[in-house]
Parts: sequence; structure tokens; C-alpha cells
Amino acid sequence: MDALETQLSARPGHISPEEWAVRVDLAACYRLLAHFGWDDLVLTHNTARVPGTTDQMLINPSGLMFDEITASNLLKVDITDGHLIEPSEYEPINAGVVIHGAIYLGRPDVQCVVHTHTEADIAVGALEEGLLPLSQWAMRFYNRLGYHDYEGVSLDMDERERLQHDIAHHPVLVLRNHGLLATGRNVAEAFSLTYHFERSAESQLKIQAAVASGAKMVVPSPETCERQSAQFSGNMPRLQGQREWPALLRLCDRLDPSYRT
Repeated sequence: MDALETQLSARPGHISPEEWAVRVDLAACYRLLAHFGWDDLVLTHNTARVPGTTDQMLINPSGLMFDEITASNLLKVDITDGHLIEPSEYEPINAGVVIHGAIYLGRPDVQCVVHTHTEADIAVGALEEGLLPLSQWAMRFYNRLGYHDYEGVSLDMDERERLQHDIAHHPVLVLRNHGLLATGRNVAEAFSLTYHFERSAESQLKIQAAVASGAKMVVPSPETCERQSAQFSGNMPRLQGQREWPALLRLCDRLDPSYRT
């Protein structure tokens, strides 16, 4: 049985094909984050809006590692308060409801949110200057990032308004001293932005380490940075990450196709 047959045979009858496809993509996103080493034990969370709804999202169950996430064990919860839409043996992650719910409520265009706690994105977020346009990877984020000051573990609903204000229309929000929120109009786009931010942050830290040892840093002009950013995204008329997503799914299938079940 190939991967698609496995996926089709695993879909419960009460879940629409559209929702199941999103579940499979989101489960693949979890597996990819684990594969690239961007998970954080059972912490952080990645979500997708349930197709055809404005008030429901899919989120990981509390207590599972990212390589244990499957299409079927994702939880369907209410965006506003986090209560389960469908019964489950698992509980949702409260902080995920606060952070992700804020984005979905404030941004109808967003269909997926990826949240990471990596050394690189935390380190860059802790720098006053944040992410600098030092690499081609970083150019796509030039003037297209929001920053949110650390308020502690995100368990208070009143933080939602500030999260919405700080992300504004940007595709990515840097959570200072905490991590990253990347949004997308589908799972592939949110993952792509996460990937490119991580590469941007990792390269910046290496460059800054070299500068601390006496090297000189070259920063492209603001005009070049803006032009390159517009070439990547402009007003984001096209979804990013679509070209590589089928290949990433094939990688997931080679690693462990159980994410489709």
C-alpha cells in the first residue's frame, strides 16, 4: 500500500476529505520539525484552521513528542476558549490556545501557525536589532517581521490583543526571548517561512561570531534588501513553499509514513 492509499484508508468517515488533507499536512509538519531538530520535547505547538470554519483549529495533544503526531490524534478545539470540539483521550495545550487563537481571530487570511523554540530563533529574538538582512535567506523578512516582548508563559487571554497588534499584517512574529510564530495560508507556506527564518538566524549568529573575532561584516543597502524581499514575496500574492512541499512529504514517507494515519 503506497502513502496515498494509506492516507485514504485511514480517514475516519466523520472527517471530510478537505479536513483530512489538512490534518495530514499538519502531522507532516510536526514530523519535519522533529527531523530538522526544531522540536522542544513535548513543548510548542503548530496548528491549522479547520477548513470551512472560522472558530476551530487543529492542535497537538499535550504530552506527545512531535514524532508521535498523526493526522488522527490531532485535537479539534474551539479557537476562542480551547475547549474540545470532539472528545479525545488527550488534553489540548493551553498556551497554544492563547497564542494561536490570537492569530486566527485577528488574521482571517491565516490558515496555519507554526511555533518553534529553537536556539537560533531565541538568540536572534533576544538581540535588540533582531534579524538582520545578512543573507539571501533573511532578505525575504526585510521589513516583514513583527516583534512581541516577552510576557512569560502565554496563559493569559489578555495577551491576545498585544499579539495581534504586534504581528499586524506581517507573516512572521518574533517572540522575544521565547521563539517564533510563522503563519501561512496553508501548512506548506508556514513551514517554508519557518525553515527560511531558521537558516537566516543560524547564519546571522555565525556572522556575528566572526565579527566578534575581528572580521568585518558586509550589509547590503536598504534598497537592495527591499528589492530582494519584494522578489521573494512582495505583497505575498503567491503562496511560498508550494514547490518543495511534495518533496518534503516524500521525505516524511521515507522516514515514517505513520503520520498519515
